[in-house]
Amino acid sequence: MTIVEAAYIAGLFDGEGCVQYKQYIETKKKHKGPGTRKTKVWRITMEMAMADESTIRWVHEVLGVGTVKILDKTKPPHGKPYYKRQWRWRCTHRDAYYVCKLLWPYAQTKLHKIEQIIDHYEPEFSNKNVVNLEKYR
Repeated sequence: MTIVEAAYIAGLFDGEGCVQYKQYIETKKKHKGPGTRKTKVWRITMEMAMADESTIRWVHEVLGVGTVKILDKTKPPHGKPYYKRQWRWRCTHRDAYYVCKLLWPYAQTKLHKIEQIIDHYEPEFSNKNVVNLEKYR
C-alpha cells in the first residue's frame, strides 16, 4: 500500500467509517449445571459502509483484511423501498489493530478511537515484536 492510498483510505474512513472499542459483560448459560457465567468481552471493530460497491471492494483489496457484505436496506421491516443497498467492509480485533497502525498517521476524526485500539494491543506485541506491517498480510 502506498502513502497516498493509506491517506485516502484514512480520509474515507474519517467520513464514512465507524470504530468500536468498548468492553461489556457477556452473560452465557453454563454448559453444565444451572446458572449463568459472566465474562468481560472486548468489542473491537472497524467498519465502513457506502452505496458504492467498487470503493468498498477497492478498500478491501488494498488493506487485504476484513470482509465485505451487502446490506439490503430496501426490504421491510426496517428498510424502505427508496433506500439504496449498502456495501460494508468490516474487520475486527488484530486485523483492526493492523489497519489502525496503517491509518494512524493520516486519521483526524477517528484518531482517538484508533489510538485506543493501538494502545490496547501495543503491550501484547511490544515484547514479542509479533506484528510487522509488511509481513502481516
